[in-house]
Amino acid sequence: MAGFDGRIEELVREYGRMLVRLAASRLSSVADAEDVVQDVFCVLVSKRPEFSDAEHAKAWLVRATINRAADVRRRAARRNVPLDEAAPVPDAAAASAQSDLEMLACVRSLPDKYATVLHLHYYEGYSLREIAVLLGVPAATVGTRLARGRARLRAILKEESL
Repeated sequence: MAGFDGRIEELVREYGRMLVRLAASRLSSVADAEDVVQDVFCVLVSKRPEFSDAEHAKAWLVRATINRAADVRRRAARRNVPLDEAAPVPDAAAASAQSDLEMLACVRSLPDKYATVLHLHYYEGYSLREIAVLLGVPAATVGTRLARGRARLRAILKEESL
């Protein structure tokens, strides 16, 4: 039992923050993202799946987080509140933060299959091959989703600038 508990602690330390960022990229609050990751680790503890290696464990955690975040997002049915464009921006750092939030909102508006690949590639720094392993799809599929996600993101940004 201590061995399994130790492994869980190791997985939380190693992947916990990345999983929260991944969930937060799909949800409207960090608190919801933290709840998703906690749920994923609870499932891990209760089901005790067998992993062949560290990459298999990581892929399971990423996939479970993506699936759970999608469940939470579907159930939330929250109304999107537009950003207050009339609020003054006190300095360049705040303007940059605002721009980052707007970009994240645009990424969130994409279908999950595109948003997940964009997040893993640009925010987490994974290569196409690594994403393919994490998601269990061919690298060519990841490349296609990345290209289509970027195209959709460009279209959204172009539409918003009009």
